[in-house]
Amino acid sequence: MTDLAQESPIVTSRYQSDAFAARLRRRYAAERRFKLAGMAAVGFSLLMLAVLLGSIVVQGLPAFLQTQIRLEVNFDPAVLDPSGKRDRQELAQANYQLLVRNALQSVFPDVTERGDRRKLSDLVSSGVAFHLRDRVMDDPAVVGTRQSLWVIAADDVDQIVKGASPRDVVETERRINDRQLAWLDVLEANGALRTTFNWTLFTAGDSREPELAGLQGSIVGSLLTLIITMVLAVPVGVAAAVYLEEFAPKNRWTDLIEVNISNLAAVPSIVYGLLGLAVFLNLFGMPRSAPVVGGVVMSLMTLPIIIIASRAALKAVPPSIREAALGVGASRLQMVIHHVLPLAMPGILTGTIIGMAHALGETAPLLMIGMVAFIVDVPAGFLDSATVLPVQIYMWADSPERAFTERTSAAILILLAFLIAMNAVAVYLRKKFERRW
Repeated sequence: MTDLAQESPIVTSRYQSDAFAARLRRRYAAERRFKLAGMAAVGFSLLMLAVLLGSIVVQGLPAFLQTQIRLEVNFDPAVLDPSGKRDRQELAQANYQLLVRNALQSVFPDVTERGDRRKLSDLVSSGVAFHLRDRVMDDPAVVGTRQSLWVIAADDVDQIVKGASPRDVVETERRINDRQLAWLDVLEANGALRTTFNWTLFTAGDSREPELAGLQGSIVGSLLTLIITMVLAVPVGVAAAVYLEEFAPKNRWTDLIEVNISNLAAVPSIVYGLLGLAVFLNLFGMPRSAPVVGGVVMSLMTLPIIIIASRAALKAVPPSIREAALGVGASRLQMVIHHVLPLAMPGILTGTIIGMAHALGETAPLLMIGMVAFIVDVPAGFLDSATVLPVQIYMWADSPERAFTERTSAAILILLAFLIAMNAVAVYLRKKFERRW
C-alpha cells in the first residue's frame, strides 16, 4: 500500500477494484489535459494580443516623428506689402506661396523649367504658406527680413525619409521621382533636412494633408463629450442605484425595472445612436455633431453600467453596518449617506470610471448623430461642431494616403493610453478609499 501511494496519487484498497482505479486515473488524466488546454488558450490569447499591439506600435511610432526642411525665407516687402502701409488685410492676402518657391529656388537655382519648379515646390507641405502668413500677422516687423526657418515637408517626402516608403524601386512605383530624390540628397548633405518630434499631431486639428493633420480637435471633443456624460450619468446613476438597493420596495415593479436595466446594458450601442438621431436631433432640434448631443447619448448608454456597478458595490457592504447605524438611532437616509455610501465608494468610483472609459471608446452612436463630419477647427464649447478620438480614427483609416495609416495607429495608441490611464485611476481610487472590516 505504501509503495503504491508513493508511485501514484491514486491509492487502491481491497474495497476498490482495478476498474475503479482505471477510471480514477482517466479522470485525473482528463483534468490534466483540461488544465493544459486552458493554459494553451491563455497563452495563445496573450500571443495574439502581443501581435496586435506590436503591429499597432510598429505602424504608429513613425507618426510621432516629422520631417522638416530648412529654408532661407526672404519676407520680400514687394510681395507682402507693396503699398508699404503694413495694412493687415493686404498682409493677409499676400502671395506667401511665392515666398516658399523663391526660397527653394535659391537653394536649387539650376531648376528653371516650370514642371521642375512645381515638383520642387512639392517637397514642402502646402500648409507652409499659411504658417508664414501666421508668422507675419503675429509680427509684421518680419517683413523685409530674411530668416532661416524649419518648415514641414510634404507627406511623400516624410514617408521616404522615415523609410516607410521604399526609395530603391523603379520611379513609376514611387510617389516622388528620381530628381526629387536627388534634391532631397542635396538638402540632407547641406544639413537642411531633419526628423523631429511631431508636435503637429497634438497641436492641430484635422486636415486633408496628412503632414498637417492633428488630434487636438478630437481630443478636446472627447473631453467635452465626457464632461457632459459625467455630469448627466453619474449623479442619476448613483441615485438610482441607491434608491433601488436601499429604499425601493421589493415588488414586481422594481423587479421589472431591474430586468430592464440589465437588458439596457446589453443593447447594441448603435441603438442609442438611433435614439439620439430620432429624439435629440429630429424632435428636439439640438445642434448636430456637437459634444452636448454626444454627451447626452453617451450618458444614456453609460447609465445602466453605472447603476449595475453601484448596486453591486452597495450590496458588498455588510448588513451589520446598516444594523449598527439604525441601532444607534440613525435614519435610513443618514445610514446610507454617512455609513453605506462611504464604504461603497471604491466600487462606485470604479464602475463610474469604467463606464466613462466605455463611452470614450464608442464610435457607432456618435456616427449616427453626425460627429463623423470633417472638423478642422478645435471646438471652443459644448455647442460647437466637434469629433472624438474613435471617430477620428475611423475617418483616418478610410483615407487612401499612406501617411494616414501610421497616423491612424498613432491615434489608436493615444486612445489606448487614455483608456489605460482611466483604468489606472480607477484602481488607485479603489485602493485609496477601500476600507477593511
